[in-house]
Parts: sequence; structure tokens; C-alpha cells
Amino acid sequence: MTHPIRVLGIDPGLRRTGWGVIEALGNRLTFVASGTVTSDNKKGLAERLVQLHDGLARIVELQNPAEAAVEHTFVNKDAGATLKLGQARGIALLVPALAGISVAEYAPNLVKKTVVGTGHAEKEQIRAMVKVLMPRAVFDTDDAADALAIAICHAHHRGAPAARLAQMGAA
Repeated sequence: MTHPIRVLGIDPGLRRTGWGVIEALGNRLTFVASGTVTSDNKKGLAERLVQLHDGLARIVELQNPAEAAVEHTFVNKDAGATLKLGQARGIALLVPALAGISVAEYAPNLVKKTVVGTGHAEKEQIRAMVKVLMPRAVFDTDDAADALAIAICHAHHRGAPAARLAQMGAA
């Protein structure tokens, strides 16, 4: 690899969807940008999904990533919340795919294990390790820090068979 690969990490959520962009050249990771796309909880679900779509589409347009990675949805006790998160996750998968960008998916435990060293890390540990790995990283929310962690995870696993399966939708 002679040129850096720009990776967009996305941490989907209906209220807040975190995004983070890094460049990877071998084992060297460089922070590019991060932020949070929000939706107005006073609006209906369809309008909120449009807000997430438009916000992520703007990020893809501005940041021009070569690859994207999205965190898998976890199932919680509230089926309604899980369904809404799944719909936001659908937008997170759709936007880069519509732009012709390959999209990989990673389980939350793999993201945590890759970045922190344990699959059950807390938010504070993720934030701290993202700062250790990329001292110049700036993020406004835990969602943006998580998105950077997802991008880091992808940078480490992008050549692995599991990542290739995830990109093909088989994982």
C-alpha cells in the first residue's frame, strides 16, 4: 500500500449518529475529522431518517471516503428501541453504499477489543484509547468517539477474511 485509505466509521443511532474519518497507511492511522449527525426528536420517524440520510450524505460528499464501516446493532430489552436503531442503521449502511463505497460491519465487542483490548470496555475507555491512538483526534460526543473506534477497527481488520465477508453481506 503506497497511499492512505480514507475510512469512514459510523456509529448509528436515531437521535445521534456518530461519524469519524481516518486515513490508514499500513499500521499508521491519522485522524481526519469526526462529528455527530442529529435528528429532531419532535419530528416523525420518516423525517428523522431523512435528516440522518442527508447529514451522512453530506459527510460522504465532503470527506470522500474510500471505505466505510458500521457497527452491528445490538438487541436490547426494548424491542421498539431496537427496531428504531435498526432503521437508523439501515440509513448508515445505505448512504455509503449509494455512493459506491464498500461497507463492512463489525460487532461492538470486536470494535472494543480492537481499540481497548477487551470486548466489554466502557465509553470512557474507548474515548481514552482513541486519544492514545490518535492524539490529534477531536470528537464532540461519545458517538463520534465510537465512530472513530469503528474506523480504527476496520483499518485493522479490512484485509481479514471476516471483513471481506462483512463487506459482501455474508457475515
